[in-house]
Amino acid sequence: MELSNHRWTAAFLAVSVLFGGTFVAAKAGLADVPPLLLVAVRFDLAALVLGGYVLYTHDVRDLVPRTRGDIAGVLAAGVFAIGLANGLLFLGQGSVTSGVGAILFALVPIFTPLFAGGLLSDERLSVTGAVGTLVGLVGVGMVIEITPATLRATLSGGAAIVLAGAVSLALGTVLIRRSAPRLSSTVRTAWALPVSAALLHALSLGTGESVAAATWTPSALLSVAYLGVFAGALAYILHFNLLDAVGATRSSLVFYVSPIVATLGGWLLLGESLSAMTVAGFGVIVVGFGIIGAPELAPLARRSRHRLAEWGRAHGYGRAEGVRYSGE
Repeated sequence: MELSNHRWTAAFLAVSVLFGGTFVAAKAGLADVPPLLLVAVRFDLAALVLGGYVLYTHDVRDLVPRTRGDIAGVLAAGVFAIGLANGLLFLGQGSVTSGVGAILFALVPIFTPLFAGGLLSDERLSVTGAVGTLVGLVGVGMVIEITPATLRATLSGGAAIVLAGAVSLALGTVLIRRSAPRLSSTVRTAWALPVSAALLHALSLGTGESVAAATWTPSALLSVAYLGVFAGALAYILHFNLLDAVGATRSSLVFYVSPIVATLGGWLLLGESLSAMTVAGFGVIVVGFGIIGAPELAPLARRSRHRLAEWGRAHGYGRAEGVRYSGE
């Protein structure tokens, strides 16, 4: 990602925060609504909001998929990157904390370059990227507090389902990039959301979830509103814009930042625990993120040092000793 481009930096941070809040809102909503139904209704709302937006802001001619790549991109987003990824996340989220769910999704930047290396000719995993990925994986293990004795239990049940959702998201992200659609990312997402909603309603009915079992409390309605509008329509517009601009591997790095938002939100709003090991694991994940992003972070660091040196010279500080030369 070109961190010198403040627009993409702001989009990256916004997506990280919005997606991080998804895990907290999902945990709150699951207390009253079955998981697949909750995520299906979420995308019903997101599809209405984004559909209305693109109809208002785009010419009708720009809304029609015209190539195989357009159709493939819509299906990859609707089925894998949005539909199955979120359906599996919400299924598994019921038995893990907001932070652990987000941390498991932090494996998306690890799975994405693996898929990209096999499916995309222009995105290969470098040695630096591989090292950063491994460091990030160690941090994930620390947050989940995996030990040899608890590995099997950790990767079973809800955690394994969330992990499958991360795999689906990584695969969908790469397939979108591979399809090379001509539709804008916003229009493509507007088509993908109803595909996701229809898929999830079908899965909800197929797994025996009952609409009557849902209790639409104020908390559940607030959860759906956040998930549909902010973490749905808005976040996916920004996320898929990032995908088109910086590629599958770099855009997936938002999932290294969102666990911090999810864990802090779960701690503050839902009373979930936050251990010292979790905090240390975050630090390791940040190191892994820094290694992966080193090619983009280095120019930013050089510019910051240059600006600091200019500021120092403007205020009468010497370069070598760092002392003032003014004639006071």
